[in-house]
Amino acid sequence: MDFNDLISGKAKIILASQSKRRQQLLEEIGLAYELKIKDVDESYPPELQCEDVVKYIAEKKSSAFADNEISEGAILITADTIVWLDGNSLLKPKDEQDAIDMLSKLSGRKHRVATGVCLRSKNKKKVFHVLTDVFFKTLSLEERTFYVKKYKPFDKSGSYGIQEWVGLVGIERIEGSYSNVMGLPMKELYEELLKF
Repeated sequence: MDFNDLISGKAKIILASQSKRRQQLLEEIGLAYELKIKDVDESYPPELQCEDVVKYIAEKKSSAFADNEISEGAILITADTIVWLDGNSLLKPKDEQDAIDMLSKLSGRKHRVATGVCLRSKNKKKVFHVLTDVFFKTLSLEERTFYVKKYKPFDKSGSYGIQEWVGLVGIERIEGSYSNVMGLPMKELYEELLKF
């Protein structure tokens, strides 16, 4: 895809995501898009690990759209992000206590954030993933409780948003893409769109 088409809004981009952060990230690089939401079962085969999980679910979200729902020249973007620790995916918390407990698991440790992205047009498809390692300082119970009660991270895998209070004061460093931790690896997405 041509750079000018991508940035001028000539390219027809369909984003299939309810995530406000993904929508915001596309807007921040100047991409015009149409939003189309479908409810998709996000279960996956239990033997899948980390990056295979997110690629599987990103493709599953894409498959929810029939070919005739993607117009000529349009590109559908679907994505899935997980927080991976000790061989398991940390899902969205069920309640306050679950969120505090999840942050306790992440406290003082490294975890991995994986995002799978599927780009699809009428005649081709590209699936890729990006991994980022995130290192948390040790968080006190007071800090964890304050964050959960004030910011209510119940829509976030792993119970945190890197752009929020706990990310600003609690993350020592990251290795890899920052925007990936927000839910969409923008540098890689931009490059893949240009090649698509």
